[in-house]
Amino acid sequence: MYQNSKHAGNVVLLRGAALWLIVALILAWCLVAVKLELPLIPLIFKDFDRLLQGHLDFLLMSALIFGLYAAKVFFTWHVRWAIVVGAFTNSSLFLLQSIFPELNPPTNDAFSMIFRAFTMLSITVTTYGFGGGAMLVFRSTFTD
Repeated sequence: MYQNSKHAGNVVLLRGAALWLIVALILAWCLVAVKLELPLIPLIFKDFDRLLQGHLDFLLMSALIFGLYAAKVFFTWHVRWAIVVGAFTNSSLFLLQSIFPELNPPTNDAFSMIFRAFTMLSITVTTYGFGGGAMLVFRSTFTD
């Protein structure tokens, strides 16, 4: 279970966390631009609160991934990818709601139905990734 290598096979976690942290920093600047009513950005992001939630969620997901990486426990490829992809899709749900305020709350039109399906898929992938990662870390505490 535990590998004493540089990355324990989990370099994709480190790359994903770094990318999502960069996205969070870009979103921080977008928040500033929206508050200062600079051109263009407020036309893209129409719901400040959802933009803030997206920013915070990317930060949170990055921190969680960095923490799982720091445990240096080997994760199977599907758990690694579910963590990274789930962290992105989960956080992007808030961005979609910021760009398309009609998704908050979703209605019964085709676009909202696609958003609902994307939401359920995202939650499933994120739960599988982070839940699987948590179980593997927990299990590693009982072995050498």
